[in-house]
Formats: sequence, structure tokens, C-alpha cells
Amino acid sequence: MTYCLGVRVEKGLVFAADSRTNAGVDYISSYQKLFDFSVPGDRVIVLCTAGSLSTSQAVLHSIHQDIDSATEGVDSLYSLPSLHDVASYIGQKLRTIQDKERTWLEKDGIDYQSTFIVGGQVAGEEPGIYLVYSQGNFIEATPETPFLQIGETKYGKPILDRTISYESSLERAAKTALLSLDSTMRSNISVGPPIDMVLYETDALEIRNRVRLQDDDPYLDKIREYWERALAEASSHLPEIAWNRVEIQED
Repeated sequence: MTYCLGVRVEKGLVFAADSRTNAGVDYISSYQKLFDFSVPGDRVIVLCTAGSLSTSQAVLHSIHQDIDSATEGVDSLYSLPSLHDVASYIGQKLRTIQDKERTWLEKDGIDYQSTFIVGGQVAGEEPGIYLVYSQGNFIEATPETPFLQIGETKYGKPILDRTISYESSLERAAKTALLSLDSTMRSNISVGPPIDMVLYETDALEIRNRVRLQDDDPYLDKIREYWERALAEASSHLPEIAWNRVEIQED
């Protein structure tokens, strides 16, 4: 399992992903889950993936093959005219590979499904983020729903729900995304470092801000300490509960 998210705010986009993959409690490893397919000046395209590692890697391999072939009439992430078309392209790749492998993997009860977050900006259109489901269909982040998650989503969602809006600053969105990842790592061992994060400013058409954080990174330690102290302080100042007293009647 893994955890990835994309956040869309008025001034740009934030993408974040952990790097843990596990096949049981005694086999844990790290694989990159966030990938940059940008062409500076023309397009920024970021992919995050969760689910079956073999399926995700097969999709990524097929994407690279299309880019490398540069054959006329063959679509690739470098030639598609819009992010909507990019999301549709990823969905088609996902369906094709899952259909190919489904029969053999299902025999042994192996989960073959994978999901993707894809986002960025193509020159001439607005930035966007899409969630591509394992079935190949997809949805887009909107001002009303400014973040999308895949993988182990439940532990990091409450922070996003309470603190992120379309009007949030990019820097705040990045800090909140990082807190969402860290809270998930705290509650689920199947999500773990290093954390990869990208911040994209609208109309920049290149990624200027990225970071990889290990578990012992000083900044990660600092925000953990600050967040836990702030939560403890806030909980100690909550209003008292107005209990309804129940009188115990003696027989």
C-alpha cells in the first residue's frame, strides 16, 4: 500500500507521495511513486501511483516506450493536447495492462489493480489534477473538491478536510499535504518514507520546487513536534462537556 495526493489551489498545484511498498510484515521496500514527465516551456505532467506495483511499473514502461518511439500517429505524454486527454490516455494504458494480466494474477488471489493521480498544466489551458481509477475512468479536482487521494487515504483525509480550500496559499497547501502524509505514516506501517513532494506555480510551465524527505529529516521532525504540541494545547482548551447528570436510584 502507499499514499499519494494532489492538491489544486488558486495559485498552483501540490503533489506528494510516500515510497513504501510491502508484501507482508516481513517484506518492506521502497519504490518511487511520484514521476515527472515535464517538458519545460510546453507542459508540466506529474504522475503518482498506488496499488499493484507490477501494474504501475508496466504502465510507466509503456508510457516511456511511446515517448521514446516518437512515431507519427502514436500518442504520448509529450504530444497529447490537453490534460483531459492525458488522463484518458493513462486510463487506456491501465485497462490494457490489467486486462492482459488479470487472468493469471486472479488465479493466485493477487491484486492486480492500480490507480493514478495525474496533473499539471499544458500550455494554453488551466492547471488541473485527475484521479484515474483502476477501471480507466477518471475524475477531476475542482474548487469545491480541491484535493484527490489514492492508496491509504483515510488517516490523512481529516487534516485536508479541515484545513485545505481552493483559496489556500500554495505554501500552506504544501505544509498540509506533508502533515497528511506524516499522519498516515504514524497510523499505518504500510506507508513510509522517503516522501517526495512537488510544488507547481500556475503558468510557470516548469517545476521549480521539489523535495525528498527521509524519516529522520530535521524539518519533518520539527513539524511533527510542532503539530503534536499544537494538538495537545488545543485539546486542553476545549469547552467543557455539558453532561446530563443521571441520578442513581436505590432500591
